[in-house]
Amino acid sequence: MAADSMEIDDSLYSRQRYVLGDNAMHQMAQSSVFLSGMGGLGIEIAKNIVLAGVKAVTLHDTKQCETWDLGSNFFIRKEDVSSQRRRVEAVCPRVAELNPYVRVDMSCSLLDSNADLSFLRKYQCVILTEARLSLQKKVNDFCHSQQPPIKFISTDAYGICVRVFCDFGKEFEVSDPTGEEPKEIFIQTITQGSPGVVTCMDNQPHGLQTGQSVIFKEVNGMVELNGTSRQVSVLSPHSFAIGDTSHLQPFAHGGFFVLVKTPKTYRFETMEKQLCDPQVLTPDFSKPEAPLQIHAAMLALDSFQEQNGRLPNIGCLNDAELLLKLTDEVNSTLRNKASLNAELVRCLSRTARGTLPPLAAAVGGLASQEVLKAITGKFAPLQQWFYLDAIEVVRPLQSVSADEFFPRGDRYDGLRACIGQSTCLQLHKLRVFMVGCGAIGCEMLKNLALLGVGLAKSSGEVCITDPDLIEKSNLNRQFLFRPHHIQKPKSITAAEATHEINPDLQVEAHLNKVCPATESIYSDTFYSCSNVVITALDNVEARRYVDSRCVSNQRPLLDSGTMGTKGHTEIIVPNLTESYNSHRDPPEEEIPFCTLKSFPSVIEHTIQWARDKFENAFVHKPSVYNLFWQTHPSPEAVLQRMQSGESPEGSFQVIKLLSRRPSQWEQCVAIGRLKFEKYFKRKALQLLHSFPLDTRLKDGTLFWQSPKRPPAPFEFDLKDPLHFTFVASTARLFAEVYNIPYSENDVSEEVVTRILSEVKIPEYRPSEKCIETDEAIKKPDLIKTSLSSEEEREAIMQLEEAVGSDCVTPERLQMSPLQFEKDDDRNGHMDFVASASALRARMYSIEPADRLKTKRIAGKIIPAIATATAAVAGLVALELIKVVGAYEFESFKNCFFNLAIPVMVLTEPAEVKRTLIRDNMYFSIWDCWTISGHEDFTLSDFMNAVREKYGIEPTMVVHGVKMLYVPVMPGHSKRLKLTMQKLIKPSSERRYVDLTLSFAPETDGDDDLPGPPVRYYFSRGGETP
Repeated sequence: MAADSMEIDDSLYSRQRYVLGDNAMHQMAQSSVFLSGMGGLGIEIAKNIVLAGVKAVTLHDTKQCETWDLGSNFFIRKEDVSSQRRRVEAVCPRVAELNPYVRVDMSCSLLDSNADLSFLRKYQCVILTEARLSLQKKVNDFCHSQQPPIKFISTDAYGICVRVFCDFGKEFEVSDPTGEEPKEIFIQTITQGSPGVVTCMDNQPHGLQTGQSVIFKEVNGMVELNGTSRQVSVLSPHSFAIGDTSHLQPFAHGGFFVLVKTPKTYRFETMEKQLCDPQVLTPDFSKPEAPLQIHAAMLALDSFQEQNGRLPNIGCLNDAELLLKLTDEVNSTLRNKASLNAELVRCLSRTARGTLPPLAAAVGGLASQEVLKAITGKFAPLQQWFYLDAIEVVRPLQSVSADEFFPRGDRYDGLRACIGQSTCLQLHKLRVFMVGCGAIGCEMLKNLALLGVGLAKSSGEVCITDPDLIEKSNLNRQFLFRPHHIQKPKSITAAEATHEINPDLQVEAHLNKVCPATESIYSDTFYSCSNVVITALDNVEARRYVDSRCVSNQRPLLDSGTMGTKGHTEIIVPNLTESYNSHRDPPEEEIPFCTLKSFPSVIEHTIQWARDKFENAFVHKPSVYNLFWQTHPSPEAVLQRMQSGESPEGSFQVIKLLSRRPSQWEQCVAIGRLKFEKYFKRKALQLLHSFPLDTRLKDGTLFWQSPKRPPAPFEFDLKDPLHFTFVASTARLFAEVYNIPYSENDVSEEVVTRILSEVKIPEYRPSEKCIETDEAIKKPDLIKTSLSSEEEREAIMQLEEAVGSDCVTPERLQMSPLQFEKDDDRNGHMDFVASASALRARMYSIEPADRLKTKRIAGKIIPAIATATAAVAGLVALELIKVVGAYEFESFKNCFFNLAIPVMVLTEPAEVKRTLIRDNMYFSIWDCWTISGHEDFTLSDFMNAVREKYGIEPTMVVHGVKMLYVPVMPGHSKRLKLTMQKLIKPSSERRYVDLTLSFAPETDGDDDLPGPPVRYYFSRGGETP
């Protein structure tokens, strides 16, 4: 983003714009940030804020590169250590590469308690990492005292504990505390009274809180409310009071309300004042005292450093006892005292010299979001402390010998100080399969490299797969990629970049989707060779499929996802937790077909309508056309079949396309003009003919009342930019579909105007066709399967004419279907969708959306920002350590967070459910019984084998949706003599099938008993891959 022109580079920032909005983006582009400390935490923050697009960042550090840094700072290389470069000199150019719009400077000046801080006045935000508490307090006091105050953030990571502190000045105004887009909620009734009560239509939840304000629009009857703002008092999830309405006219019908976003002021105290009475965020409600306990322990650690000039030594019991004593002393000074957590303090003492890179990534994401809040005033700031510990990672290691944690002079010394040598070695030999190399995938690879996961010398491996190529919009979050990587494969490029962070890693890159079609590659044998699977995916169906493969192959799965500032992580461990498929979110509500077709009420309806028009005209019909002529030998052969009474499927639509096929640019422009007439004039006239404005329903209420809006037809006006854009973009897209060449001049206003002057518009005559109003009716199939005799005659006549004119060349039997591409503004796709949607919105008096919002909805774009991506990947990588160590169920944590509010909630995963079969026989989703057969193995043999091996009688056998054996079904008893091969008909390479069985109840009359899937191997050797 160029700060001087204030133009936002949408091709780079589009996904982030949907999170922050343009005002915040402009604020960032004018802001300068000072960041001190280039350790693991500092470099995470630097990465995130440079990707976000601030104007300038000064990176400050005074230390030299050490071998130790290679395990925590992903921008320091071996050659930096060997040449004894300063850390800031090593990382500065690499950070600058992340975003060409951000100026990245460096400073090596001494910053201590004697330093003159006046140089900080040129910055809008100051961030300290790796700074002593005394310096943090001094810099904070200076920043707080300035007018306007300089926003101050300090953050520290010592072993298993991290903290973030924020002070944005005495008063800090936030324009939008939540970032949630207000929804239009339609009104059922508004009572006359004091107070007047508003009830939402169809009991839709309003999501309001008492004290908030709403604005009313399009209310009939009680028209005085329109355009006014009223404070609400919530009565129920779908009703609220709005003060006195007794003097207003009675409510008739219709209207909607929208939440009014109001700025909120937050007040901050300095660190000095906050130390004794801290305001803290509680991330883990299973240990509510933890934030205050970590606060006391980390302040004690600050005192320890002041007294001893060093951190506690690894495994030193005396240092641990001293830290305990100091923590107790700190605790006594706190206004709200927490109980002394001796285990936490001892673990902090032992690990304080170490570093957990995933923990730095997680808290770095959160701290970076606070930086963006500080300089934009967007989202609610952290007040004022955030603490997080990873005690679950080290708790099982407390009895391990101290030697395990001592440094060995390599890049893993910081990690080793926390988790010990044995766990490091387990990580080195780990074989990981990661699906997806997008934003989360890049962050995960960085974490895996720093942890030393999958080293070649230890026979470990990280296998990654992603079929996508890199696009410019990826560079804003997928930090392993640079501009020169655009249009290169994500997986291969990410593998190379990961190798730069840690050359010892063995990374294998694939370009495949993981789906049923690639099971020959990602087979059971493949999964059996992987220790853990990580998903970095952006859709639910792909997650469900990978999860089913992990359950089938007893493999742990680490899943995560983000949407804007929100993120979640889910840890799935065989025999301990439920799987991803164990829970299902409710399906997204589909817009009813009749609403899309005839009765839109909100902008989302018009955008979806425009998107559907694009899909139908430029994707679906051309694809059907091509498929038809690929499967039918010639037009003459089709004509013969139709003349003999046969109608091949889809022939009516295909012949219509053939007979109306344009061959010149002028015809494409004419089609665009006729489409305008059809969509924005005739459709409205027809609706008002079928349902005049005074139409009433059986109960006497008006047909045209909220949420139904009557359309208003309009005349074509070439001077209206929307009218021109629609016709020109429609003509362009038809020309591309029909392979008709056109020049830039052909799309000019002058040429289009000349062509349109000769286009004749047929006179409109209303039809008496039935217009669907039932919201339960689904969209009909686009391909007609049965034709009327009149349609058949018309199709035969059109095809005869086409064949007789000798114009049916191979080229005319071929179309070029488009693929909707939202990010290329030159292709006309978004021009069509945006203009069509805006025109339809105008026709129905719906407030239009700008191009950016239209693009998000039409392209189903998921808003994304690097801060949330970094945080989820860090939290997942922490859980990976626990999976490798085979920790108990209680150690694992799922997480949900929203960095905007901010809130972070850590919870235990859902424990696996065990279903009773009978007596003491249970099963869970992770259980799979096995039976091995042979070529002549019959269904009867299979049933006997199950009974003998598991002691329970099968009563029903099902394969997928096919019932192999149900005793009550006619003829099924004869199947007992058939072989399993004959019943199932497996493909030649298939080694087994999973069958669903029911079992006989203990008492007659009871329901059949459930059981786990039974894996049937077609040969005895089949169990061994």
